[in-house]
Amino acid sequence: MPTTNRNVTMEEKKKKGLDWALLRKVMGEARDYKKYLWLSGIMAVLLAPLSPLRSHLIQVMVDDHIAINDQKGLLYLTIVVIALIIVEGLLQFTFKILTNWLGQSVIRDLRVRVFRHITSLRLSYFDTTPIGVSTTRTINDLETINSVFSEGIITIIADLMTVILVLIFMLYTSWKLTLICLVTAPFLVLSSYIFKEKVKDSFQDVRSEVAKMNAFLQERISGMRTVQIFNAEQQEFKKFDLINKKLTTAHVNGVFYYAVFFPVVEILSAASLGLMVWYGAGSVINGHITIGVLVAFPVYISMLFRPIRMLADKFNTLQMGLVAAERVFILLDKDKAIEPSGAQAVTKFKGEIEFKNVDFAYTPESPILRQVSFNVKPQETLAIVGSTGSGKTTIISLLNRFYEINGGEICIDGTDIRSYNLNGLRSRMSIVLQDVFLFSGTVLENITLKDKSISRARVMEAAQLIGAHDFIVKLPNGYDYEVMERGATLSMGQRQLISFVRALVFDPDILILDEATSSIDPETETMIQYAIEKLIAKRTSIIIAHRLSTIRHATNIMVMERGEVKEFGSHTSLLQNENGHYRSLFDMQYASALTA
Repeated sequence: MPTTNRNVTMEEKKKKGLDWALLRKVMGEARDYKKYLWLSGIMAVLLAPLSPLRSHLIQVMVDDHIAINDQKGLLYLTIVVIALIIVEGLLQFTFKILTNWLGQSVIRDLRVRVFRHITSLRLSYFDTTPIGVSTTRTINDLETINSVFSEGIITIIADLMTVILVLIFMLYTSWKLTLICLVTAPFLVLSSYIFKEKVKDSFQDVRSEVAKMNAFLQERISGMRTVQIFNAEQQEFKKFDLINKKLTTAHVNGVFYYAVFFPVVEILSAASLGLMVWYGAGSVINGHITIGVLVAFPVYISMLFRPIRMLADKFNTLQMGLVAAERVFILLDKDKAIEPSGAQAVTKFKGEIEFKNVDFAYTPESPILRQVSFNVKPQETLAIVGSTGSGKTTIISLLNRFYEINGGEICIDGTDIRSYNLNGLRSRMSIVLQDVFLFSGTVLENITLKDKSISRARVMEAAQLIGAHDFIVKLPNGYDYEVMERGATLSMGQRQLISFVRALVFDPDILILDEATSSIDPETETMIQYAIEKLIAKRTSIIIAHRLSTIRHATNIMVMERGEVKEFGSHTSLLQNENGHYRSLFDMQYASALTA
């Protein structure tokens, strides 16, 4: 966990300038919507001159029509101004809808890419990355990227064009009065820069704290049973309270900067207006400017200061969108995906499995498997036993290519598994794990995983074979019973039986049971034992078990110790070695059973 948090912090390092390369990359995500992007740009260009033009027309109305009581001309210009207001309103409405639609379309496509990428990552990524961090990338960060389009670069360009055109109109109308109004401009630029930097830092702090909060909540809510079992609610609440306070502080800091900046801008705007009135009134009296100019300039000042005030905020929004985009792209660029390099199609396996001098380590300094070699013939059953951490579960993870080996070779039917199509390889194997995971949905959906090729009749047949049918039909709505998240409303044994049906309904060529009966009570185990033996007789099977009574009938038993194969043979032959590891394990369990 600590390592991951440090990585997140590095990704969220504060940048001092706009990353133009990253911006181009984000805008490149809109390549499928180029015409809408261009249309947004055209609308920004059309919107820019409308506001200052309206102010200019007001000046004309005062000077050329009101001053000489030209009611007809005044009516005509009034109609023109009203028409401009309507056109401007329609354009702004369309521009807002278009930019937001564009942003949502881009993040919709990105969300699909991110989720598809996450589902393709090796398990090592999930071993080192909190679920909450991945959730933040897929939801919060992607929503933030939307702001690059809806409130970012396009609207910034539109506001900049508006500011430039307003200045042009002002200078054209009266350059002296314009310079007087711009006396406060340096203070406005300085305060905007300070605000931009401060808010950017606070926003980045908020994003960092949100990621930590999501990771914490995801982990604690998922493990709430453990929290309550060990009466650790108060300790976890204190941790949550600390994270919550940091997140609140980050938000409050951002609010503080807004609370300071906007009044400052209003004061500067009022000062500029005051200078304009002071100088402009004298100029009207002296005949240097007209009354229409004096009427139009307050509108110009408003148009000038409002975009400048919003530019700093929009630039921060753009910057935060780019920070979020960088985090998402870092995730998409991770090379931890299993490469489906194999092109060989898989329709059916005979089921011969061979490990040849396989080495593996999750981290270079901690090897898990050392020169592991063994062979399982088609339709044979191999049982793997050993102490915790000896590498038993790692073997089946490597067989499914959840991880890539560091050395050696793993073959099925004489072919390296890396030569097979990855989806095809996994489709011919089924695994029943000790820790059963059930999704929200019906029992039927949890068994078929919404594979439409698997019929209800096929599911019921498999359930009857494994001994799960009777308890399923007794549930409310039977196979359509709604299972809560992680199967919370079912017993451990019931969840395990459903996982058996899930594994068997796909009719695998290779069946793997990883402590699959450890959570089932003796009565339930007895009920399904015959079905298991019947099923494994038709396919190659690998069984990992601590209870040696469940593996007596295995073709061969392999004893693992510290990542090495210590013994290999049948139950009978291994027992004959009085000093062997298997004999020690058997005697220990037998003695425990007698004591019990």
